[in-house]
Amino acid sequence: MKPVKNVAALPPIDDKLRDAILQITTRLKDQPGALLPVLHGIQASVGYIPEESIPLIAREMNLSRADVHGVVSFYHFFRTRPAGKRVIYLCRAESCQAMGAAALEKHVKHRLGVDFHETTADGVFTLEPVYCLGNCACSPAMMVDDALKGRVTPASFDAWLKAEAT
Repeated sequence: MKPVKNVAALPPIDDKLRDAILQITTRLKDQPGALLPVLHGIQASVGYIPEESIPLIAREMNLSRADVHGVVSFYHFFRTRPAGKRVIYLCRAESCQAMGAAALEKHVKHRLGVDFHETTADGVFTLEPVYCLGNCACSPAMMVDDALKGRVTPASFDAWLKAEAT
């Protein structure tokens, strides 16, 4: 009698999501240290790492669910919920902190009504911390999507936010 592998059933997952994950894992899983490139690929394709995708990723990578979840939750870059239409990255590095980033952070959180890793109720903005944008000479810095902004103040943030609303 041939032994049967003890394979836990995977939770239900959307077919489109399953196909995207399988395409990415099949292409990348044989690389050394493939989990990070796989997760980056999934986030680039889907926009985030859905919680329900973790068991499938784990199976395809021959890892435990805890291993995959640990990496997703450890790195701030990965998100487990869809981002807003615009992603605001606030720099939290030392140079920005020395130039008023803590006050800017408090102001931005208050104005948007969210904390880091959250999206505004209207789904427009997601706020994310980042630990250096390489714009130290123009601290404090912020990046919106791919646009870098320097010497950001509460007033200039409000002006930018108002311009975005029009």
